[in-house]
Amino acid sequence: MILNITEAAGHQIKEMMKEEEGDVRLRFGVKGGGCSGLSYAMGFEDDINEELDLLEDSCGIPIVINRQDAAIVEGTTIDFKQNMMGGGFTIDNPNAIVSCGCGSSFKTATNAGTPDPNC
Repeated sequence: MILNITEAAGHQIKEMMKEEEGDVRLRFGVKGGGCSGLSYAMGFEDDINEELDLLEDSCGIPIVINRQDAAIVEGTTIDFKQNMMGGGFTIDNPNAIVSCGCGSSFKTATNAGTPDPNC
């Protein structure tokens, strides 16, 4: 399994999916940018390219991951934390060797991405 979703994150994602129209899936991947070079991308969509995308299921949630991103995010766990300031998703990627302070930007040993010069 490429991506693990905790029970708390699964509950939150399922609630968010109810607000979407159509038969959507969670798309998870990476894009260039942020202080460390790569940033996580997470959203809902129903468009799948079977040549470019991998499909899997975690916690009863259908997930789409671009094949190019699979090695970068393999073994990643998405959790949802609630505190006095509100709630938010946390991402624990065992492949990340450097992460920024906010945890949304990272790089791996094999992929440094393109850091945002404005960070």
